[in-house]
Parts: sequence; C-alpha cells; structure tokens
Amino acid sequence: MTSLIKRNITIIFAGIIIFLIQNPAAAQQARLSDITITNTRDSLELIYLHVKGTFTEEMRKAVLSGVPITFSFFITLDEVRGFWKNKPIAEITLTHTIKYHNLKKEFSVKRSYDDRTLTARSFSEAELLMNEIRNLRIIASDRLEKGKPYRLKAKAQLNKVTLPLYLHYILFFVSLWDFETEWQTIDFTY
Repeated sequence: MTSLIKRNITIIFAGIIIFLIQNPAAAQQARLSDITITNTRDSLELIYLHVKGTFTEEMRKAVLSGVPITFSFFITLDEVRGFWKNKPIAEITLTHTIKYHNLKKEFSVKRSYDDRTLTARSFSEAELLMNEIRNLRIIASDRLEKGKPYRLKAKAQLNKVTLPLYLHYILFFVSLWDFETEWQTIDFTY
C-alpha cells in the first residue's frame, strides 16, 4: 500500500514538472534584449535596455486586481584587467513598480531613477514602461580612461510579491511568477 502511494505521488510531481516545463505561461523565459550604450562628452550612458517575457497572464490578472509588482534591474561596470580580477567601477540597482488604480482605470509606473510617476491607460503601454530603461547615466566620463577595456553587465528580476492577510499561504502559485534573467554582457574599449 505504501509503495502505491509513493508511486502516485511521484507521478503527480512528475506531471507538475512536465507542466511547468511545457507551459510557457508558468515557466518564465524572461531575457534582456536591445542593450545600447554610448558615451557623451560628460558621461557613459545606457541609452536603451528592454526585458522580454516578463508578464504572464496570472501576473496581469494580479496587477488588474491591485497587486503592485516590482522589477529590479542590476547594472555593473567593471574595468577588465586581463590576468587580474576585474575592477568594479559602478554598480546600479533600479526598480520599476506597477500599480493599477481601479477607480481611475489607469496604471501608474514608478521608476526609481525618475522623479515622475508615469501613467498609462492600457496594460500594454504600462508593460512597455515597466520593461524598458532609457537614457540612464552610468558614470561620469572623467572616471574612465581612454583605451582601457570595460565590461557592462545587466540583469533583471521580479521582486518577491508580498500578499496581504496570509494570502501567500493560499496562493502558492505566486512563486511561479518568479523570474530572473541571465546576465547580459557588453565588452567595449573606452
């Protein structure tokens, strides 16, 4: 009798794992794309960065029901030093938070590097605001040396969602929302 129960439990867990692997809505495949950097007379800037594959249908429903969701972006700049360990030059952590206001029928997106709170009427517009970074100053040009190699790395992740009133015990599937992209790297010579 016990071996039959163990076998059934094993089959159930295997089914769940197969479901998560084959269901793209359940298994996040977020990735960074279109990273563009440039230098101005005064600074090195991240002109554009976009994250794809972030919002599942369940996450969309949660946002529409008023649950705020926050993405964190991590950006590092290192001086590449051949045989030595790379020298960290800059580390930046940014957050984007989306919240839906049901009475106003609009989304607000707050970016940690922007003093304004952006508003959007549609979810697709709000999603674009959440998934991109534009015109971010990384470091002053006088902190970089001409002719030296540097490495910019970036990644994004969904912050853990905190649900009120013990709902996180009931809604265990919230952990299926978790995503973290791989580090994307750009090597360049200043």
